[in-house]
This record gives sequence, C-alpha cells and structure tokens, in this order.
Amino acid sequence: MIVVALAVFYASRSLLQGLLLTLEHHIPCLLGASGASNMGNSCVCRDDSGTEDNVESRSRQMENSRVHVPEARSHPRDPVRPPRRGRGPHEPRRKKQNVDGLVLDTLAVIRTLVDNDQEPPYSMITLHEMAETDEGWLEVVQSLIRVIPLEDPLGPAVITLLLDECPLPTKDALQKLTEILNLSGAAACQDACHPAKHRNTTAVLGCLAEKLAGPASIGLLSPGILEYLLHSLNFQSHPTVMLFALIALEKFAQTSENKMTVSESRISDQLILLEKWTDNPDYLKRQVGFCAQWSLDNLFLKEGRQFTYEKVDLTNIRAMLNSNDVSEYLKISPHGLEARCDASSFESVRCTFCVDSGVWYYEVTVITSGVMQIGWATKDSKFLNHEGYGIGDDEYSCAYDGCRQLIWYNARSKPHSHPCWKEGDTIGFLLDLQEKQMIFYLNGNQLPAEKQVFSSAVSGFFAAASFMSYQQCEFNFGAKPFKYPPSMKFSTFNDYAFLTAEEKIILPRHRRLALLKQVSIRENCCTLCCDESLTDFLFFSFSDLCMECALQLETCPLCRQEIQTRVRQISHIS
Repeated sequence: MIVVALAVFYASRSLLQGLLLTLEHHIPCLLGASGASNMGNSCVCRDDSGTEDNVESRSRQMENSRVHVPEARSHPRDPVRPPRRGRGPHEPRRKKQNVDGLVLDTLAVIRTLVDNDQEPPYSMITLHEMAETDEGWLEVVQSLIRVIPLEDPLGPAVITLLLDECPLPTKDALQKLTEILNLSGAAACQDACHPAKHRNTTAVLGCLAEKLAGPASIGLLSPGILEYLLHSLNFQSHPTVMLFALIALEKFAQTSENKMTVSESRISDQLILLEKWTDNPDYLKRQVGFCAQWSLDNLFLKEGRQFTYEKVDLTNIRAMLNSNDVSEYLKISPHGLEARCDASSFESVRCTFCVDSGVWYYEVTVITSGVMQIGWATKDSKFLNHEGYGIGDDEYSCAYDGCRQLIWYNARSKPHSHPCWKEGDTIGFLLDLQEKQMIFYLNGNQLPAEKQVFSSAVSGFFAAASFMSYQQCEFNFGAKPFKYPPSMKFSTFNDYAFLTAEEKIILPRHRRLALLKQVSIRENCCTLCCDESLTDFLFFSFSDLCMECALQLETCPLCRQEIQTRVRQISHIS
C-alpha cells in the first residue's frame, strides 16, 4: 500500500516556489526592461481543548513547477494508488501531451510506488488533469484501450486505477465514447488475433459500470455493448477477453435494471459451459471458470441448477477462508480455499483457525501474478479496503508481495531476493511461535526470517491475504499434501481445526441477505455488531457501542476524525 503523507512536503515546497515566483515577477520591474467541512462539535470523539519564446519557455517552467497543496489525509491510499495532485484554481491547464506515452509511463512506474515519501508520477498527474475535460477524458480512455499490453499482469488494474481517479464522465462524454467504440456482436469477432484491444475495451466497460450508478449505467449498457460483451464469451474469443467481458457484465448487473436485461439474454446457458473450466490447468481459463461459477451462484441464476455450495464435498476440509471475517467485495469459492478480487478496492480475508503456540505452515498457489499481500495477521489487523489497509499494513501483520518483490510490515516495505512470482508458483508461509519468526518460501526457496511483528503480537495469528483488482489465489491449509514442505517439524491448520457442517457453508450473497432480513435485532444492543448487550459500553453522541466494538475504532464513524476521548458508561438493566 501507499500511505499519503505528503501534505507537509507539498506545503513547504509550495511555499518556497511561491517566494521564487514572486521574486521572478518583481525583479524585472526593479531592473527595468533590459534586466528582464466541519461537522460541528456535537461528536464526543473530537477533543475540545525571441522574447516571446523566452516568455513562453519561462511560463512553461513556472507551470510545470507549481505544486498544489492537498488536504492532509488521516488514512492511506490503495496499495499502488498514488495521491492525486489536483490543479489549483488559478493554475493553467497543462498542454496536450503524448497520451499513449503517458499511459505506458504510468504502467511502467506504478509497481515502484510503495513508500510514503514518493511523489505521484508526472504521467499520472498529467493524465488526471487532461481528463478534466470531455475531450481529454475521451483521449485517455481511447489510449488505455489502444496501448495497454496483454502480457502485463498489472495492465487491467492500471486501467481501473486511472479511470477510478479521473473525474466522472459527463453524459455527453459517455455518448461520444459509445459512438467512437461502435461496439456490436460483429465487432467482438473483429481483430480476434489481437486480443489486447478487446481485453482493454471490456476492462474499461467494467470499470465504468462499477464507477457509474443508476441511469448512467443503464444508458451505457446499450444493445450494441450488451451484444459485444455476450459475443465475447464465446469459445472463439481469447480467454482473457472472456474473463473481462464476464466481469464487465457482473458490474453492469450491480444495477437491478441491467441485471434483469443481462439475465434475459440467457447468459446462464453460456456460463454453464464456462463453469467447467473451474479446475482447468490453464490458469487463465481457471479464472474464467471461477467467475462463471460465482456469477451462476450469485447473479445470473439458472432455474433447476443446484447451487455449488449444496453439492461441494467439504468432508476433509476443517480450515478455510472465513466468509464472516472478510471485506465486502472479495469472492470466495464454495469450498472456502480460493479467493478473488474484481473490485477497485483492496480486499482482505483471514482464515477460520487461530494459532497461539507451536510451528505452523500453509501454502498458496498463485493463479494471477499481480499485487497480493499474503502472510499472517492477528484479529487486531485492520481491513480497510477503500483506504488501502491490508495485510502487512499495520503492526499486527506481516505479508509477502511477490509481484513487487517486497515484504510488508506496519505499512512499510523492504525488498526481498525472490524473483517476481508467476502463475502456478507455490508460496510457503511458516510461523514459528517458539522462535518468534516468520519464514516465506517461493517454490521451496526460503527467505531470511522476519521477526519485527513479534514486538506487537506474540499469539492469536491467522493466515491472511489482501488482493488488488483482478487477483486470485488458492490456499492449502493441509487438506492435501504440500508441494514444498519445510524440513523442520510443523503442524497444519487442517489437522487441528474443527468446523461444524453449518460453519463450512459459504452462502451466495442473495441467500445471505435473505437470512439477514429474517434476523430480529433486540433492544439495547450494540449499533455496530447488533450482538452484545449494552451492560458495559462506550457512549457516542450518535450511537451506543459495546466495549469490544468501541475499543477497535480509531476514527469516528460519523465525522471520520480521530477519536481522542471516550466516555464509558455502565448500564443497569432490570
């Protein structure tokens, strides 16, 4: 992740540049021509205590050197998302740049943005500023479709990153984009030997569908675009095109009217065929199979089809990813051992089994080779998906990042010596609570032990992982033989954990929501967990929280300010 800690840096540099600009303005005059939201105070969490060429060149230098002073943020950004530099109200717009070059520059530099003191890349700043007009936004979108290469594992994530940070497109811009792309079923069959264009087009459509809502999303899903996405699911298409066409349809279906429109197209018949790729040895086809199965279970239901959770064999599985301890947009397979993120946020999950002593080991198979942070975390670790907090981003967790070749602890990173991971690689994770060390392995090759997390936590560890957009991996907690078991003696979660048959069930979202609607919330319960009785609680001006929930809060849920004072009350209930 990247923490936004640039406010002081920007402020001091802007002050210096302002002084220099003032001097530059006044010195020629002296020498002559020849020398030339406040939310209020009701919240308790707040603490109350030629010549033209020279002029044009100098003007360009002044323009490029000005730095806007952003508001100080109390939280970090996403894992590879740099802080956005806005243009000041009186700052001239940057001149038109080579958009394709700027997009490729951003793709090249994005994996290097890991430290707090790094400035956002010039290329990204310029692209964001260009996108402030309809014409510039259209240029940026067309460039993303045109130049992002198929083989770069961060390509689709960079498309999402850039579009997510750009201003929302106007209705006119969306209409113009639809006319420029001119998508249809026939267009899906054109340039089949150059799948990058189609992959990027479907990725852009998916990002816009997620970013927009209501009428704008409904208007974007024109008959031509729907036909294009459905034809892209045919077996004649490249698997990566099929994958991102399906993801785009999923995101369009977040709007109920679009969901009905897509469902009426009989998409489920094609997804039934694609679902067979769930265990395909080709990792790209396996992703298509995973998403097809998830869509059939959660979105595009087919009458008469049995839900996967009703038929999956969980007999030998006693530890899995915890579907009740996960951020909101992560997809978890029905057997609980595979996870995927297709959202623009940084999604995290923990295992169901916690360890306090001994030596433990688990493995992960890399399905996608992009940004994931996988390792160990305690219950105190923060899952703040929209702010970019994941595993390794606090003092209670430590993570291995094989894409950027980093070890993460307390939101700081350091390089490791392993090569970049690739699809099919096996990552091993050993936790030795006797020696207070963690060891990471890539295909059996180990790194030096990591020990810094034990200064903050010595027990209560879970296997855990965080996922950037379009990333997927499979966990092995011991239900099947390990590929690269360490030489030392160790235990596995599956040997010691226990789950009831009910605890193993990972319900589709619509069934989970239906069950939640049937739950009656009793009076005098915590307004966050709706579970604990308020016999001992912390009082806030807007709600009552039980002790367990309130002590985990660092910022006020209402005004987002840091909590500095708490008022504890004991409730006597007859």
